[in-house]
Amino acid sequence: MTRNIKVHVLHTGSVIVDSALPFNHKKNLPFTWQGIQQSRRKQMRLPVSIYLIDHPKGLVLIDTGWDTSHRHQNHKQTASRHLNKVELPQGQAVHEQLLKLGIQISDIDYVVLSHLHLDHVSGLRHVSDANNIIVSDEEWSEANNNKSYYESHMWNNIPIDTFPLEHNGVGPTGKSFDLFNDGTVEFIHTPGHSAGHCATRIKSHKDAEQFLLLASNVGYSEPSWKHGILPKFVEDKDDAINSLNWIKVQSCNPNCIEVIANHDPHVEPKIINL
Repeated sequence: MTRNIKVHVLHTGSVIVDSALPFNHKKNLPFTWQGIQQSRRKQMRLPVSIYLIDHPKGLVLIDTGWDTSHRHQNHKQTASRHLNKVELPQGQAVHEQLLKLGIQISDIDYVVLSHLHLDHVSGLRHVSDANNIIVSDEEWSEANNNKSYYESHMWNNIPIDTFPLEHNGVGPTGKSFDLFNDGTVEFIHTPGHSAGHCATRIKSHKDAEQFLLLASNVGYSEPSWKHGILPKFVEDKDDAINSLNWIKVQSCNPNCIEVIANHDPHVEPKIINL
């Protein structure tokens, strides 16, 4: 009998932003995403999530959250171009979370990065002893050639490999990467937020109809894809709209167990069994 897949949804601290940043409504005034023209009542505390997939073929960690160095910086120290405040309580960093689960970093078979923005790679040094650390070839190329949205010092001296996004008709661009080559863990190209951004689709086995979808930063919560609300910053608006629409279609699929966005304030840490 095949062992089930267990998905741990974990929060590695949070980031405090103005509501205009994740939910760029048309009524927002210019620069509201910086908190300049809105009150503190408009600020939101968003979780910074990571996911541990306990799979029969190995342990897979998606993203790394914040580095513990954020705890030792001045309280006013911010991230993401000095706009957003970081909070990382004791025990919530990626390696601390794994230790609570009885997992050593060397036990991790794959660390897969949905994309290379700061809040997804800041904790890379804490998991640098994992067996494999990988990201899509398109994201790697963009991150190392376009410094506008990336902080490449976060992965200096970290052994990162890339995976190819294959043209197989899956997802909004028709490209994905099947980690175990069995359809159970598939990284689907969902560009817009970044060039090589990937969502993750998880099935209990190749022929399973039900699936869990980890949307990463395609949208910030269910209203994002339900009502077509893009975040303030996207690298390509057309790609972002196409990816958001694809997530919406998947969410309406009766076989979709759940769609989880990385920064959804309504999502609590939990375990999902497939």
